[in-house]
Amino acid sequence: MNIKIKAHIGVLIANFFFGACVVAVKHITPSVMPPFALNVARVGTALLLFWLLIFFSDTKASINKKDLPRFIVCGICGVAINQIFFIKGASLSSPIHVSLLALSTPIALTIIAAWLLNEQLTRNKILGLLLGISGAAILIFSRVSNAEGKDMLLGDLFIILNAVSYAFYLVLVRPLMARYSPLHVTRWVFLFGATVILPIGMKDFMNTNWSAFLFTHWLSLFFVVIGATFIAYLFIVYGISHLGPSITGIYVYTQPVFATITGIVLFHEQLSWIKIFAAALIFGGVFLANKKRDIDTVVE
Repeated sequence: MNIKIKAHIGVLIANFFFGACVVAVKHITPSVMPPFALNVARVGTALLLFWLLIFFSDTKASINKKDLPRFIVCGICGVAINQIFFIKGASLSSPIHVSLLALSTPIALTIIAAWLLNEQLTRNKILGLLLGISGAAILIFSRVSNAEGKDMLLGDLFIILNAVSYAFYLVLVRPLMARYSPLHVTRWVFLFGATVILPIGMKDFMNTNWSAFLFTHWLSLFFVVIGATFIAYLFIVYGISHLGPSITGIYVYTQPVFATITGIVLFHEQLSWIKIFAAALIFGGVFLANKKRDIDTVVE
């Protein structure tokens, strides 16, 4: 099989994991596992596995001292803040809301790039921002869903904060990706992110009642920790290496499809006309805001 075809398949599988991950998160949080405890399991396990891979490659473990501050900030934005708000938001909101609002990342990326990189805000980008923000607002304030959630409004806002945090990461990590391999950047970003995640969530992790876990809970935990974190990130890195960030990033638009299907099947989500209209606005906004510009890889 052609290596590019393998890369396309790998990236598609990664985005399936990212999309369906929302449903798995809702199955275990907060019913049997606190969100912060899941953060510890997810980031801690992935961190260990990413660093174990270094024994199977010729890559050196070191980084340049001048890049250390940027790696730390990327770890905080791309892993710590991103994961904390994503898991907490997913536990409160519905799978469809989470997957659609996660597309706020390319929209936020346009604003941040204009602010930090002095990228010009064209008419298409401004119209795209307005459409995307309008769609997100409609989705947040409609809140018509059968999904379990104690506070969907708060959960939706957490997902938007997660998207904004990851947009900052995508802007800040670009120079590092140019100097190091994507996998090497990922393992160091996870390391610095874990220094924030582990102290915050370790108490909840230690107090988790593991005896309350049923088979479906263990399966969901494995799906989130191994599938939607370690394997998915590896496939994304593989995609970036062989397809480039632009083509790899396009697959982010499949995540709401996977999340919607799994949400309808497992949580009996209702795909209302309001959600469809809001989704159309968000997709249209993302398309216009990123027209004639590379779309960076977006992952959860």
